Amino acid sequence: MSTERLERLAAALPKAELHLHIEGSLEPELMFALARRNKVKLRFDSVEAVRAAYAFTDLQSFLDIYYEGAAVLIQEQDFHDLAWAYLSRVAADNVRHVEIFFDPQTHTARGIAMKVVVAGLVGALERGERELGITWRLIPCFLRHLSEEEAFATLEALAPFQKHFTAVGLDSSEKGHPPSKFAKVFARVREMGLKVVAHAGEEGPPAYVNEALDLLRVARVDHGVRSLEDPALTERLRREGMPLTVCPLSNVKLCVFDRIEDHNLKQLLDAGLVATINSDDPAYFGGYLGDNWRAVARALPLSEADLVRLARNSFAASFLAPKDKARHLAAVDDVAARLR
Repeated sequence: MSTERLERLAAALPKAELHLHIEGSLEPELMFALARRNKVKLRFDSVEAVRAAYAFTDLQSFLDIYYEGAAVLIQEQDFHDLAWAYLSRVAADNVRHVEIFFDPQTHTARGIAMKVVVAGLVGALERGERELGITWRLIPCFLRHLSEEEAFATLEALAPFQKHFTAVGLDSSEKGHPPSKFAKVFARVREMGLKVVAHAGEEGPPAYVNEALDLLRVARVDHGVRSLEDPALTERLRREGMPLTVCPLSNVKLCVFDRIEDHNLKQLLDAGLVATINSDDPAYFGGYLGDNWRAVARALPLSEADLVRLARNSFAASFLAPKDKARHLAAVDDVAARLR
């Protein structure tokens, strides 16, 4: 199948996005607009200066500017506008379902009330479901560079809004902050009836993926691309059908892989793993979900069957109800059949 045909198929397939940090969708133009609205002083004097700063050498160099940009998010309307901008953009990529991360501690540490953050995001997500037909799940995440005690306090602050959440995640700086650091708080998360997801095996070693599985009992591994370094772990992931929410352009931007052509997405699929494509922090990493799909269709030796499998995986790995998964899977198969 030609690259052109693969790109057409990639664009046409219905998709779910399962690894998206909503704060990471803050485009420089919106950052400046919110800074003006809220009278926040930025150290950058132009949109171009912000984009020039997006030359990251590792995860931490990205996080430094990520947290700085989040400072413009203050009012409920800011969080609504942020999420609405993301939803409006991905609707054109045939995204039918999103499972969105947000970082409560990034905002509460600045004195922003949890209610403000949650109400703004939920309002936009509900609007997206009404007006764009995009269903959603919302997943607050603990910042792993902070303490487990702070995570417990955040979980307590989240409790009044639990009806809006499906799972709780773990993100931020992976190096030096293994999943085991948060074993107790995620035991409490599970007691509350919420699922668990965690970033592991991006910059951290395969051992972090094993910890996420054994100690946190995750329902999905976010990233997980280094799992192939451990054959026993790879076989375990295959045997358990454990989904990996892979973020190709992010992995290149953060120097996990030198080039998109070097990405191991094809190897993950060939190993029988439930890999999915996601954008992570699209404003910072050079592409939304459709951009990631186009990039891998061009650069990697993926077949038509691989692309269909990736689309099916995105819904199968979601936290949708079985009947909703079945409906989306049928839609993927219908598009694939029509384009053959």
